Amino acid sequence: MKILLVEDDPKISSFVKIGLESNDCIVDIAYDSTIGEKLAFSRKYDAIILDVVIPGISGFDLCKKIRNNNNLTPVIMLTSLDSIDDKLTGFDCGADDYLVKPFSFQELFARIKALVRRNREVMVNPVLKVLDLEVDSISKKVSRNAKEISLTPTEFKILELLLSNKGKVFDRMYIAEKIWGFSFNSGTNVIDVHINSLRNKIDKGFTKKLIHTKKGFGYVLSEEPQI
Repeated sequence: MKILLVEDDPKISSFVKIGLESNDCIVDIAYDSTIGEKLAFSRKYDAIILDVVIPGISGFDLCKKIRNNNNLTPVIMLTSLDSIDDKLTGFDCGADDYLVKPFSFQELFARIKALVRRNREVMVNPVLKVLDLEVDSISKKVSRNAKEISLTPTEFKILELLLSNKGKVFDRMYIAEKIWGFSFNSGTNVIDVHINSLRNKIDKGFTKKLIHTKKGFGYVLSEEPQI
């Protein structure tokens, strides 16, 4: 695998580089956002490891730039910022995973392999369909009845999860674990907010509703209404 590491701490970058190269990876290092951006746009990588607090623009803003340029390389945020709001910001910027410092190399490498494997699987079967709804996992385009729908990165991931498991009911905790890698406490309505936004974009104005609530269990994407 070829990896881009954007990290300004020389100890951490050396630690990660040595670990990756010992696992037969090729590693390019950028110590600031300017070089990181140039490398991300000029070379092809299997994954990008991106620190948040780096010289230049933040890792969050760099991740946005990467996604806005239709670069779909898996991105894992590597940072000491560990609040839920920080994590949600990272995912809303288009990151695929979020690992908090300090971390073990084994966990980092396992997450990289999982992201790369998933990305390769998407390349084989990129388009998901149900009725007149189409989701392209490569271009990140969503349309219903041939009309393109704009989703946030988080909304897209939730829709992709539901559509790739059509008919399967997911509770809030499972959705949070799959999308963000951690659960919210029972009092939060973060999942409900995203689901309601998705419904307004995917189902509003259509007779046939696709995103349903199964009372007492969770959410499901189905052609049939739930009880």
